[in-house]
Amino acid sequence: MNRWLLLLLLFLGIGLTGCSSEAESMSGEKPPKTVVKIGNETYATVLGSYCWKNMCADTVGPHKLLEGKDPIKVNRGEKITIVMNYNPQPNEIYLGKMDNENDDTEVKMENNRFTAPTEEGIYYYIYSVFWMDEKEANVSHGDAYYAFSIEVN
Repeated sequence: MNRWLLLLLLFLGIGLTGCSSEAESMSGEKPPKTVVKIGNETYATVLGSYCWKNMCADTVGPHKLLEGKDPIKVNRGEKITIVMNYNPQPNEIYLGKMDNENDDTEVKMENNRFTAPTEEGIYYYIYSVFWMDEKEANVSHGDAYYAFSIEVN
């Protein structure tokens, strides 16, 4: 089974089985906005599938979500930060670079920062976040994925 499908199934499974009354303490009608920051500039991400306040929404994959949207222009090896101004911060995160529409490769991040590839091209990313219960295993208070793309010049 490809990684994307496995991640989506895990994502939905946790969200559907793990919501509890503490999920009501999560503010907002949808997961918080998340932006990509490069230097002093910020760029919006696109919210994909999520489970929030006992409601789940399923969307298409990152490539389809980003159709018609211009990729963020970056330099080779540039530092990219993902910013979510929300409290509490998610306690599990995953960043994947989409190798094609179905497979992704994990991208290592440190302090929500990663480095742009050094090879020219357009790259699609999926940023998955989870607010997992600290005491009870497999209980999620919310989860979401965000999509964005960059163009390395």
